[in-house]
Amino acid sequence: MAFLFQKFQEAVKVLAQSPTFARHPRQLQFETDINRLFMYTSYNCLGSDAEESDAEQIIEMAGKASVSDQQKQVQENVHSQIISFCSFMDQILLKDANKKSQGPVDSPALGPAQQRSGLSLAVGKSGQPSRHPGTPLLLLLYHPIQRTAIPETRPLKLAEVSQSIKDLLGYTLAVKPSEIPHEEAGQGLFLDGEAEVGSVIAFYPGVVYSPAYYRYIPGYPRVDAQNPYLITRYDGNVINAQPWGLGGDSRDVWTGSITRDADDRKMVPGKEEGSDRFWRILSKPLPGTLRGNLVDVIERRNPLAFAHFANHPAQGMEPNVMICPYDFPLSESELRAYIPNVQFGGSEEFRMKRFGSFWFKLGSGGPSNPILRTLVLVATRALCNEELLLNYRLSNSKRRPAWYSPVNEEEDRRRWS
Repeated sequence: MAFLFQKFQEAVKVLAQSPTFARHPRQLQFETDINRLFMYTSYNCLGSDAEESDAEQIIEMAGKASVSDQQKQVQENVHSQIISFCSFMDQILLKDANKKSQGPVDSPALGPAQQRSGLSLAVGKSGQPSRHPGTPLLLLLYHPIQRTAIPETRPLKLAEVSQSIKDLLGYTLAVKPSEIPHEEAGQGLFLDGEAEVGSVIAFYPGVVYSPAYYRYIPGYPRVDAQNPYLITRYDGNVINAQPWGLGGDSRDVWTGSITRDADDRKMVPGKEEGSDRFWRILSKPLPGTLRGNLVDVIERRNPLAFAHFANHPAQGMEPNVMICPYDFPLSESELRAYIPNVQFGGSEEFRMKRFGSFWFKLGSGGPSNPILRTLVLVATRALCNEELLLNYRLSNSKRRPAWYSPVNEEEDRRRWS
């Protein structure tokens, strides 16, 4: 298998430079990433019994198939792995996987405190993320009278579920002090166990905002000023992982409520520069709620829902995971509880067009089969008991923190062109 993977790695480098890709820099980078994901996830599907002819066939397909076809195949490859993961979770948590008991829903529980880590380094803020007294309650509103059916689950803690998934899947995740040699590294994300290249390693949890709802993001327009756990897909959807924190110990209706410390400690403000004060004064996010999501039953004990704690590699180190867009089909309700995301604004979709840095609404409409646009992390090589490193690709048009060492400057430029 090592020989076959070496062939794949060489093919990834060659195809990334292919002139058949789009000429627009941003689209070029998107297509390059899809091509890599096609290679990695397809390689994962081969399994341990793969033959050289199988690998060569995938490499040939990667060079000839359209980006659209490759994108569809990536979705199928990732979805297949997520189905397996959900099956394992059912096996661990459901008392009877074929017969789900029903019961009333209590108010959403507040999860444990969040810890500064991962993407928090991208903005260089200090202190623990929690709701500032001046933050609008747009993510804290829920209806305690709402009732819905929730399967009866075993009373296991997140740590117990994590150990069980490792026994079945071969790996789980752990959040602990990073090994990155920098004083601001903070907490990092570690793989506990072994995973093959192309494996879905982690979910990026939280609230998903389409471009039509940007103004509802807390802190708008400087949404990253007090929130280090934001990430953007190529299609413009923003995922805010701050409300998820470190998950929880129950399956319940989750509205995207921001987690808080047990004693509700206030955020410790970092050093605020003049431009930060200016944007804070102008910051006026629109009030709103996660309407349409009050029946989203989410399993907070998902042991893989920690992608937001992955750190950027230090100078001389290489990333070992990459971002993969994953569109979860909402029609597959049996799997819904294990997708750690909720859509702001409900299932209503709008057709949007981008002009430079701005998005314009062209009208309502979306796919006939509703989807939830999320992100997962995919392994770019075989992993074994090590820290997970993700290329942040910070924009070179903004001031980068001192710890940031670009993995590939050209890719950074293309990503944000």
